[in-house]
Amino acid sequence: MASGTELIRAKGISKRFGETLANDNVDLCLNKGEIHALLGENGAGKSTLVKILYGALEPGGGSLHWKGNLVKVANPAAARKLGIGMVFQHFSLFEALSVAENIALALPKSVPLKQLCADIIEVSGKYGLPLDPTAIVADLPVGIRQRIEIVRCLLQEPDLLIMDEPTSVLTPLEAEDLFKTLTRLADEGCAILYISHRLEEVQRICHRATIMRHGKVVGACDPAKETAASLAQLMVGGDVHAVDAGAQAMPGKALLQLTDLNHAGEGAFAVALESINLSLHAGEVLAIAGIAGNGQGELFDVISGEVKTKAAYDINLLGVPVGRRSINDRRRLGAAFVPEERLGHGAAPDLPLSENVILTRHASDKDLVRAGLLSRGAALRSERRLAAQYDVRMAHENPEARALSGGNLQKFIVGRELDRSPRVLVINQPTWGVDAGAAALIRQALIDLARSGAAVLVISQDLDEIYEVADKIAVISRGQLSEPAPKDSMNREQIGLLMAGLGEAKQAKAGKGH
Repeated sequence: MASGTELIRAKGISKRFGETLANDNVDLCLNKGEIHALLGENGAGKSTLVKILYGALEPGGGSLHWKGNLVKVANPAAARKLGIGMVFQHFSLFEALSVAENIALALPKSVPLKQLCADIIEVSGKYGLPLDPTAIVADLPVGIRQRIEIVRCLLQEPDLLIMDEPTSVLTPLEAEDLFKTLTRLADEGCAILYISHRLEEVQRICHRATIMRHGKVVGACDPAKETAASLAQLMVGGDVHAVDAGAQAMPGKALLQLTDLNHAGEGAFAVALESINLSLHAGEVLAIAGIAGNGQGELFDVISGEVKTKAAYDINLLGVPVGRRSINDRRRLGAAFVPEERLGHGAAPDLPLSENVILTRHASDKDLVRAGLLSRGAALRSERRLAAQYDVRMAHENPEARALSGGNLQKFIVGRELDRSPRVLVINQPTWGVDAGAAALIRQALIDLARSGAAVLVISQDLDEIYEVADKIAVISRGQLSEPAPKDSMNREQIGLLMAGLGEAKQAKAGKGH
């Protein structure tokens, strides 16, 4: 770690939203060359604090000192001018523009596009986050979009880099490269404020940690001297409930079947699905593992009906061929879907939560729609019930979706679909960016739904999560899906081989004499 000279100090920061005191007299100090973790449950006030540091929010009270001088950070442009960069948990990219065009919008001075493309290739390659500057963002998977956000900050050569859940959509290998990048930046004197719910990462790379709870700073520690369990206890103020898989799954009849499914994908960077065969049975959780960008998004899209297949019989849902049917048709049959990207896909950012309930349930929920008329009262009652049941923390009743922290919005979206008691649930990255307590809540809910007789398909990059919830595991690689196998019969090495490519995995198996 480079020199410990103080870089930024926040004193007595307060911020109120309605009746909620999101930050309550918060103090925080970061030194040059330090990787400093900011920990807390979803809704603890972390995002509010870092948005104040970055100029995206104005504090209600308190002061900021930058390199020893009192400053007012009026907006993000002013923050960037000081030397503060931020990688947000929710992406701030224009999908119709290229990688280079998106990055150009954040740079303080005009750089010829040709030169910028060369800079992107150089910096992204140097830090192990390779990017094609000419690629259109709409065609890129979530993991690559995260790289854009990170490289965009690195090109600004910040003195302070704020990172909000930076590895939540990165592969293990990409995360390793990021850790090397952060260590190098810290050695060069850059301070890094690191928000993550992956506590093993915090233990590994962070020099200090500040813990927040209910808007207040409640403690500090050296993460290297803690365990993941003790850090989680500090965050929630008590023990985190363990996930209980219950009795061994007794699979019933197949409720979702994919038969020789082929799909070319849409867009220049889409991954083609090749001869996908899958049977998902009542009473089981089947998890699909894989490295980002190997067809997970395309598979979710065709199962959900957002993209239709060429043949109706490619997909059979509850005994009905649905390959050519819409997403609402599939919902009416008893299916529910939770996409990977919660803000903009799972929820409309500018609509209140009650109206986001209506968006996915108007075609299948008789309480919400009667005689062709929407019942906003029923939608509001659903919003209140979900907030209470899934501990969705908000500044006031029925806020806009964008007003929630990432983890609280995830709990709301998952709860909205579970509340329907679906016969089949397909969920992509169920606990992306949520704290340990919320992750346990969501994972337990998925298991409980399956044990009640539903069929649950989980798509996840988190192997710990997969082993916690799954009865069976399959792996997707380059648009091909391995044969599902019982969890206990698959170790991490086997899954890693399958992630690397089905051909290599089969050869490795054959080489062992099986």
